[in-house]
Amino acid sequence: MRSTSGFTLIEVMITVAIIGILASIAVPSYQDYVTRSRLVEPQSKLSDTRVQLEQFFMNNRTYLNFPCKKDAAGSDKFNIDCPTLKANEFLISATGSGKMEGFSFTLDDQGIKQTTAAPTGWTKGVGCWTNKKSGC
Repeated sequence: MRSTSGFTLIEVMITVAIIGILASIAVPSYQDYVTRSRLVEPQSKLSDTRVQLEQFFMNNRTYLNFPCKKDAAGSDKFNIDCPTLKANEFLISATGSGKMEGFSFTLDDQGIKQTTAAPTGWTKGVGCWTNKKSGC
């Protein structure tokens, strides 16, 4: 009798199928995790810009003429902009681009946070910034 060692084709196919099933579960979860980690940046940049606006107001007693530039935060995933700058109020926004397209956040002078847009499958947070698929 001859002794052979190794794996049969069936054993290899079963192993590949199990790895495929595990990968089909893990990859979407990982992609959601990466997206959630990218949402921290614009929210932090909006908060930083708000502090800068408040400092500008303390010095000038107005929000007008605040040097808000498009993409002031230097982000490659979100564009930070100041669409509304009035004497006593402001609205700043972060709009996603590239892989983060579909997300949009705002912050006003009253500290009210809004998720104005979210891609399909993500819930827009009411009175807060979305930081996970189910909202806030």
